[in-house]
Amino acid sequence: MTVEELEEYGMERMEDDRVERFLSSHSLGVLGLPTEDEPYLLPMSYGYDGGARLYFYFIVSDQSRKVKLLEQAETVSFLVYAAETMFNWQSVSLTGTVEELPAEKRAELTGKQEPRWRPEFFETASETERTRLYEFRIDDWAGIEHASLPPGFQQQAEKPD
Repeated sequence: MTVEELEEYGMERMEDDRVERFLSSHSLGVLGLPTEDEPYLLPMSYGYDGGARLYFYFIVSDQSRKVKLLEQAETVSFLVYAAETMFNWQSVSLTGTVEELPAEKRAELTGKQEPRWRPEFFETASETERTRLYEFRIDDWAGIEHASLPPGFQQQAEKPD
């Protein structure tokens, strides 16, 4: 079904300003990297610049699969979502490109651009210089949300006994 067909059940497209607020108020998502078979999915913490870029830290090694996949990918996907109940949820899907941010640019990042949530092992890895900061440049986004009861459910709830 299309989003338009699902609107009668309470789902709505998010306007751009709503997508920006949603991305600004969250910090976790799932990065999808293309492979020959199926996407390689990674849960990621991110920072957001309030416009067209996200920032990720990666712990890397010489044989890092994610880095190899990033270097080969022309386009990647990122999904941020929140589900409070089955009738109250939001989802933003992003497509774009990812590149490593040079060391001199890392110092220029503001607090809100830095990924806000990091497991402790990122701090330890940072001390050994095994982390890299990547910039996701957003080419396109689409947000959908559902924040109401579906048709019929409200009517049933309002019927007198």
